[in-house]
Amino acid sequence: MNENIMVLSDGRQLGYSLYGDLEGIPLFLFHGTPGSRVWFTEDDPIAKELGICLIATDRPGYGLSDTKPNLKLLDYAQDMEELVNHLQLGKFSVLGVSGGGAFAAAVTYALPNQIDLCMLIGTATPFENGKPPTTMSKENRIGFYMTKYFPWLLKQLEKSKIKIIDQKPELYIENIKKGGSYLSDWDNKMLQREDVLEIGVLHSKEAYRQGVDGVLDESKLLTEYWGFKIEKLTRPVIVWHGEKDTFSSIIEVRNIANKIPHVETHYLEDTGHFLTESEEVWRSILTNFKESVQSGFIDRHE
Repeated sequence: MNENIMVLSDGRQLGYSLYGDLEGIPLFLFHGTPGSRVWFTEDDPIAKELGICLIATDRPGYGLSDTKPNLKLLDYAQDMEELVNHLQLGKFSVLGVSGGGAFAAAVTYALPNQIDLCMLIGTATPFENGKPPTTMSKENRIGFYMTKYFPWLLKQLEKSKIKIIDQKPELYIENIKKGGSYLSDWDNKMLQREDVLEIGVLHSKEAYRQGVDGVLDESKLLTEYWGFKIEKLTRPVIVWHGEKDTFSSIIEVRNIANKIPHVETHYLEDTGHFLTESEEVWRSILTNFKESVQSGFIDRHE
């Protein structure tokens, strides 16, 4: 497995994986909640073809990365700054998927002089007064509600999930395949693909490698004030979002995108949350990223 570890200045371990063209344009990948540095079973041929180096990290409490007490979104910027120095990189870009979008925005806010571009894919959005928006699916809202008010119960449910993943992975796959009526047709179809299921199991095993505390802590963190206002992002941002996304509503995403000073939006009709699982969409995202870096989109917003 693609495993790398660095030791941070406070003694914590940070896990990361490298994909694509290792000499290419650096793009950091921030996984969803829960998630891990595992994005591909082997490598990403599209990134390699386009000359992009993908650097996928485990956030605190996931995979190979140690937990950080009282973690805040903006704290992760320091971890990334240390990793950038460790890898001897100059400027870099970030791509956050789902819950990882909050961290991508936080790093962009905290390190404006080092960030070229921020991409938010199926991104989470800030909650008002700690409450998930009513446009989010009921199932997802219940999960966040449990995170805040019944963490002990959610912890037991997550532990049960780990047991199934470890002892009966075939049952876990069958449960994933069932999808749900709350998901878009796009997402339910994605959950029938064998390659998506295979990487999903690996991804989940790494996400829960240290137990359930990482996902519980981060889920609670996403309901709180992010530590900055989205309209204060000074670097260029590109948003990709499915109009049928039930995890993160297109309504909320349009609202935050309208507040970002330098933004380009791609709203995809009839697509859902799992955009990066589509080879066609993934190629579009990476091609657009490379063109944006090379064509002056960034320079126009310096």
